[in-house]
Amino acid sequence: EEMYDRTGMIPVIRASICTGEKVAGFKDIKSNRFEDLMVIRDEKDLQLFIKKYGVNREDIQKEW
Repeated sequence: EEMYDRTGMIPVIRASICTGEKVAGFKDIKSNRFEDLMVIRDEKDLQLFIKKYGVNREDIQKEW
């Protein structure tokens, strides 16, 4: 399990309105820079992201 900087980063899922493609990653609170880490195709991918990075599902923000 890789940990992320909970004080400076927030977990985000970015979804494309056009294609519906979703990408999970972390956004830097100060710079707003988004680092994409994995494509989310289904619930299994989302579970993997949550488990791998120690993310709480309720902490994940969605962006379009």
